[in-house]
Amino acid sequence: EEIAALYPAFCARKPSPLSELSIQYGDFAVWQRQWLQGKVLQTQLDYWKRQLGSTYPQLAFPKPPSRSRVESSQGAKQSFTLSKDLSEAINLLSRQEGVTLFMTLLAAYQVLLHCFTGTEDIRVGSPIANRNRVEIEKLIGFFINTLVLRIDLSGNPSFRELLVRSRKITLEAYAHQDLPFEKLVEELQPERNLNHNPLYQAWFVLQNAPMPQLELPGLTLSSFEIERDTVRHDLLLAIWESSEGLDGHFIYKTDLFDEASISKLIEHFRTLVYHVVTQPDTTLDEIATKLTKSDEQQQRIQKQELQVAEHKKLKMIKRKTIRN
Repeated sequence: EEIAALYPAFCARKPSPLSELSIQYGDFAVWQRQWLQGKVLQTQLDYWKRQLGSTYPQLAFPKPPSRSRVESSQGAKQSFTLSKDLSEAINLLSRQEGVTLFMTLLAAYQVLLHCFTGTEDIRVGSPIANRNRVEIEKLIGFFINTLVLRIDLSGNPSFRELLVRSRKITLEAYAHQDLPFEKLVEELQPERNLNHNPLYQAWFVLQNAPMPQLELPGLTLSSFEIERDTVRHDLLLAIWESSEGLDGHFIYKTDLFDEASISKLIEHFRTLVYHVVTQPDTTLDEIATKLTKSDEQQQRIQKQELQVAEHKKLKMIKRKTIRN
């Protein structure tokens, strides 16, 4: 918004049309340090210590046998799209259950991680804009904080029950979002490891604040994505709304996952989302069974395709032999 206002004024040699800010980023930083002390700080710390517990188990992703024992930060990405019909069904379920799209997709992602690792204690890191005061909404500066969203999947709950749990942990996390993540790690003193984050290994982000089209006089603007071959998390799921439905991608450590594993993970995620939005009372065990059957069906299809290809190859060889 600032660029859209400043650039035409600059071209016309006019002064800035923007009004002066009432506070600066430094003012907010000073205020936060003065406010986040004593009882306020202790309340935030007590919540996160209670929520995250005293042990921080690592997600045990099934590592491909060919991969190195020493993990690096090398990464790759695979993209996918959830159809418009499926995306509308996800939004409809969210409205019916009184949860946000973020809460529904987070619960689905945590179920996927459970099915992939067998872990019932799932912790996912997620960014939050942290601009929860009117005065700082338009302030330039880095306010983003990291929240650790931990869900208990024990007891074979239905997906509908998980939405209730997801809403509870998300709203509580929002209410305690002011504690800087670095301060939380400093207080909890988890065992540090250069290969992974001490409190979570999976990351989830829903990009639900779309950028408005920026049009400037005399300029043609286009956006492009910066490709990186290094990653900060073992597995990252990012989703955003588009005209096609819900687009997304998985970014992953190539020391932990190969391309085939992520392709399988995407199909599992698509299958999982379809089943939980059409049958929200489906339990975790039933979801796991459906994914297993989906794998078996895919394996049968691949086997049939291989047999057909082999049959065609043999027929071609016979034809060549007859001609010769």
